[in-house]
Amino acid sequence: MSTGTIPLPRVSAANGGGRVAPHRWGALIVLALAQLVVVLDGTIVNIALPQAQIDLGLSDGQRQWVVTAYALAFGALLLLGGRVADYWGRKRTYMVGMLGFGAASVFGGLAQNSTELIAARGLQGAFAALLAPAALALLTVSFPGGKERNTAFAVFGTVAGTGAAVGLLLGGVLTEFADWRWCLLVNVFFVLVGVVGGFLFLRESKAEGDNRYDIGGALTVTLGLGSLVYGFSLAEFGWARWDTIGFLVLGVLLLAAFVFIESRVAQPLLPLRVVTDRVRGGAFLLQAISGSAMIGGTVYLAFHLQIVLGFTPLIAGLASLPMTVVIMVCAPVLTRLLPVIGPRPMMIAGPLIAAAGLLYLSRITPDGNYFVEVLPGLVILGLGMANLFIPMQNLALARVAPHDAGAASATANSAMQIGGSIGLSIFTAFYAAAVSSRTVTDGPSQLAAFTAGYSATFLAAAIVMAAGSVVAFFMIRGTKEELLPDADAPIAHVG
Repeated sequence: MSTGTIPLPRVSAANGGGRVAPHRWGALIVLALAQLVVVLDGTIVNIALPQAQIDLGLSDGQRQWVVTAYALAFGALLLLGGRVADYWGRKRTYMVGMLGFGAASVFGGLAQNSTELIAARGLQGAFAALLAPAALALLTVSFPGGKERNTAFAVFGTVAGTGAAVGLLLGGVLTEFADWRWCLLVNVFFVLVGVVGGFLFLRESKAEGDNRYDIGGALTVTLGLGSLVYGFSLAEFGWARWDTIGFLVLGVLLLAAFVFIESRVAQPLLPLRVVTDRVRGGAFLLQAISGSAMIGGTVYLAFHLQIVLGFTPLIAGLASLPMTVVIMVCAPVLTRLLPVIGPRPMMIAGPLIAAAGLLYLSRITPDGNYFVEVLPGLVILGLGMANLFIPMQNLALARVAPHDAGAASATANSAMQIGGSIGLSIFTAFYAAAVSSRTVTDGPSQLAAFTAGYSATFLAAAIVMAAGSVVAFFMIRGTKEELLPDADAPIAHVG
């Protein structure tokens, strides 16, 4: 649910980059819709989860995996999805991604148990990992340069920046006035428009030359991240259990194997030079940290609003929006301020401000008032995240060679999704520990136990965000002239 700027890769004439697409404005509408679907589905189910949990009898751990499965599959497969789009064909990949996303949404909307719903969300994430990089590449090809290119990416970036808010609001409307299943089934309408528009307005393009897939890298990074997240999710039942430790160790070993493979293959999935730069590596790490708070920590806000405060799904969706609104309002001001003070002060202060907002949210009580206990925390959190997002997205792609821009942008987006997956798994363990320590024999004590659990997740997220400030202090080094990307470099907005 982040927004920011990245330098665009150069597109060769052989790729169609030297010609103006005849239906480029129709293509812009179609591709912006694809971006909306991908970002929207990261948040649309958050508001629906309390009702889905009751309807399908989900445990708290299974409820967490409805969110985690999407973010994990999306983040883990995004690098591979970008390669598939470049090698196999961007329009072809877009169409398969869109159709697969629609089929997975129908599967989830008709799910009869937790396994089916979680599997459907994982499939949605996998097809989103095809759809998102294909859409960005097709937009690059359709608008090779000039003012039209800036306009196109401004529209694309606006859609990316508002998609999370649209998801929260739409999820509230559909859950309250229809059924939680429509939070998944509504994607069918987007997919139909996207497929028809794709046939009419998009043209095929692909990377030229000898292109080989890094199968070993794809397998080790996907299985490694999956094992790591699953190990953290098992911590809900105990950190010292053999299966918890086993999956965590296996995940680390697989990721180490991934690094080894990437250092040896001719066409790596992720060139290690992209992440070994200290400043860029720090930005990627901060992406993961912010993702843990945005995806992992604030999921529990929807639970508190509906289960404890008794808000309807629609009101809960509206009540969740102030953070996003603050980010969007602050973004233009901070963008103008960035060249004046440089990125380092903002990246040190941003996590601390966000941590203060989360710390404020950790003070919630079972009978508290939204305007006193929740709203101020969301405003502070939004202010901190805005200070972090604006410079972070720039630094994540600063000084990247044109042929590495695709891998770097995919890494930036993957870092946030994977950070959210890991964060949500860890925070769920804190939630479970806090709830189990309370007596839950009757209604009032049960609400108190839930509130203690939500408070524990916000406190844990605050600690993680404060650690992000330490990361920025030690890794984001250099003058503002050294850190900021070339002002003349083309940029794109991504979510």
